[in-house]
Amino acid sequence: MATSFATQAITASRISPDRSIPLPQIAHRGLKVVANESSALPEQGSAFDLQIPLNKLMVGKSRREYLTGESIFSQGDPSNAVFYIQGGKIKLTVVSMSGKEAVISHLPAGSFFGEASLAGQKLRISSAYAIESTTIVRIEKTVMQDLIHREPEFAEQFLAHLLSRNIRMEADLVDHLFNSSEKRLARLLMLMANFGQESKPNPVIAKISQETLSEMIGTTRSRVSFFLNRFRDLGYIDYNGAGMQINSSLVNVVLHD
Repeated sequence: MATSFATQAITASRISPDRSIPLPQIAHRGLKVVANESSALPEQGSAFDLQIPLNKLMVGKSRREYLTGESIFSQGDPSNAVFYIQGGKIKLTVVSMSGKEAVISHLPAGSFFGEASLAGQKLRISSAYAIESTTIVRIEKTVMQDLIHREPEFAEQFLAHLLSRNIRMEADLVDHLFNSSEKRLARLLMLMANFGQESKPNPVIAKISQETLSEMIGTTRSRVSFFLNRFRDLGYIDYNGAGMQINSSLVNVVLHD
């Protein structure tokens, strides 16, 4: 589950700040509202198994474990490899000339990142950090290019992955620009619990800090705390020792206009 969020405020003319704008049609594909089974989230393609083609690589590939908060690459580093998340999660951030940092993407296991090197990017325009214990496969740029040319099925799956992520990013951007922070938080929690995905929902999500949630939806920690308490009072979420229990009824916040 790829999750991408811009955190900078943008003002749109002739749009009321209190108005809630629905997501593009693509983001409502497969919408269902039935008892205990709801989906108002962008569908994701099923994960594809890259282990077979990756295992064929004898050179130009390495695997490494990263601890929470550890840097994978930094903004301005040479862009000479593609990365695959074998397990765990990472976040991509960018820092402006004035020193302001923005979180632009959170990516789960099964995602690629750093693929801009294949398009001629010389230097990284963002930084990547592990947000939990993460296993990363690093593939040299030239080796990845050769793999794409030699393995048509892999190339097709890789392209499908990138297109699916771009569609998701467009929906996330519209969500951020035009919908309230409350709706953005509800949508994020449902995506993290796999509601609306092809894979089976996992209603209990691992513990995650309010600071991280606020980064992901572009608001303050106090606002996240307020909305989480409200969701709990309404019975949409609950807490247990394993993490946060997400109920399908939370979709009511996403659908509410």
